Amino acid sequence: MPRLTEPWMRRLAADVALWVAIGVVMALLGPFGSSERSLLERLVYWQICMVGGGMIGVAIDDPLRRRIGHFWLRVTLASMLMTPFVTVLVGLTNHWLGGMRLHLGNVAEPWFQVFVVCFATMLFRQLAWAQTAVAPAAAPEPEIDPLAAFRQRLSARRRAATLIAVEAEDHYLRVHTDAGEELVTARFSDALAELAAAPGFRTHRSWWVAAEAIDEVKWLRGRGEARLKCGLMVPISRGQAAALKAAGWF
Repeated sequence: MPRLTEPWMRRLAADVALWVAIGVVMALLGPFGSSERSLLERLVYWQICMVGGGMIGVAIDDPLRRRIGHFWLRVTLASMLMTPFVTVLVGLTNHWLGGMRLHLGNVAEPWFQVFVVCFATMLFRQLAWAQTAVAPAAAPEPEIDPLAAFRQRLSARRRAATLIAVEAEDHYLRVHTDAGEELVTARFSDALAELAAAPGFRTHRSWWVAAEAIDEVKWLRGRGEARLKCGLMVPISRGQAAALKAAGWF
């Protein structure tokens, strides 16, 4: 059974609510001679005409929406196509509620008034939907690479490579990537600052390792060692072991 959470059910419910509201307004105003009837009779009469006529309009307008993009052309064409059917509905309603004799002249007589009401209500419906249409979702913002600043230190060949580890060697850094090693001039402290937001660990006073590069960690007699997936063995000092232990490596 369809649920109201489905988009087409929500739209149909909104359409019905719109036609009901218009029917109440028409009953209160009493146009086209309907003011001679009691308020209760007018409410019943206009609800039948507006809700029934509105559903006819929806059934005609929805296929047109997929074929005609021009606003005024679609509203006019939908109003013209629904007018004969709504005119018959009005005639039958007049017969059921007012005892009007059913013959072609009586049924067809109010066709122009029916067209005017159809055009006005379909125009109002289109404007209402245009105001409540959901704006298209904004494109997701591109993810920020936490390694972007550090990558600028690398040559074009390795700038887009997967970072494995960074090793300090005097005034240089040996950068290990899946595209090979590269020696760059930089301080290890500056590299650590640029890698602060990246998922990884400082394992030693001279080593930083990417978290996804670690394959196994061993800890024995106050010192440890991490084996990376590339086969590289990296030392782990006592002072840097806490983060790895907290991450569940040992």
